[in-house]
Amino acid sequence: MTDSAVAMGVSEDNGRLAGAVVFHNYEPRAGVIEMSAASLSRRWLTRPVLQRMFDYVFDDAGCQMVVMRVSERNAPMIRIARAYGFSEVLIPRLRGRDHNEFIFTLTDDDWKASRFNRKCLSLSH
Repeated sequence: MTDSAVAMGVSEDNGRLAGAVVFHNYEPRAGVIEMSAASLSRRWLTRPVLQRMFDYVFDDAGCQMVVMRVSERNAPMIRIARAYGFSEVLIPRLRGRDHNEFIFTLTDDDWKASRFNRKCLSLSH
């Protein structure tokens, strides 16, 4: 990855944008990349989309860790990150005096062992 950011969009059947993820703050020596996402639909984050997202991070970009920064007020994203096996640290005031932020991390090893990883599922059968 030589660009400063890479984006992946997901469309609904009608062609409208359902969600997108941006990969940024890539640190090749550390093998770390940051990921940010936004969606207009609750149905955009399917297993095939997840597989492609993390294939990009761990296979294409060759990272050993992905990082997400999430507002403590974003309950849906916090639930998703926890369900997918991200580790978390809450940092007080990172978004302002009265606004804390979670830093979520997922390693390649954690993703390989994840129940959401289709490659892991296919190996277990």
